[in-house]
Amino acid sequence: MKKLGTYLISVYFWIEMFGSSAILFPVAVLIWLVTMPFDSRRYYLHQFSCTWSNLAFWLNPLWRLTVSGKDKIDKNGTYVIVSNHQSGADILVLFTLRLHFKWVAKRILFFTPFLGWNMAMNRYIALRRGKKSSMHRMMEKSKEGLLQGNSMMIFPEGTRSKDGQLQPFRSGAFHLALNAQIPILPIVIKGTSKAIRKGGFLISKQHDLRVVILDPIPYNSFKDMEPKQLAEIVHNRIEDELTSAPETLS
Repeated sequence: MKKLGTYLISVYFWIEMFGSSAILFPVAVLIWLVTMPFDSRRYYLHQFSCTWSNLAFWLNPLWRLTVSGKDKIDKNGTYVIVSNHQSGADILVLFTLRLHFKWVAKRILFFTPFLGWNMAMNRYIALRRGKKSSMHRMMEKSKEGLLQGNSMMIFPEGTRSKDGQLQPFRSGAFHLALNAQIPILPIVIKGTSKAIRKGGFLISKQHDLRVVILDPIPYNSFKDMEPKQLAEIVHNRIEDELTSAPETLS
């Protein structure tokens, strides 16, 4: 019976996710068309995308999300935002912060019905793994976006962790912060690895998710560092927080 319950919850989650996306996507198209002449940053469309994600949590009351440290963020600031990556639920979690940012995401995700099409309309930045030319274009577009006042959201691990343990960081996000002279905002996500397993279909019946926003790292504090050194420092800060407390709340 327990397995059957998990299966039914999972079916409900995915039907709710894609069903609501099919309903909300036309609204996103309308917002895109109406705001396109005056909103080059796609701020309003991104905010709607955040609301879209919040709705997914509201329709799945078995996941409880707690956010701490949001007061550390300068609402008018621009950041290279870096976070650990445990599962597909991370995207939903980070959208709920309602920060204005552009995702840097795998190119294949942009072809996903409704969700991927919305990503394209938001002008999120596609990256094709293993291609230097794609990496170069991503860095150029990301720097351009930062200078326009758009924060960039990057998973420096490059892919989801198989076991929830923090993987080594790639240096691209830190090259970007150095080149654009932009502060770094580290974010720690806890619990999503158990909410949705990597490559899996099954959803946890009940789970607590946590987001911890760490202190922003100003550009002046790392301007003389090499990208790999900076990546290691940020990795250690995120790992310290990730392992400092249980993934679930009492």
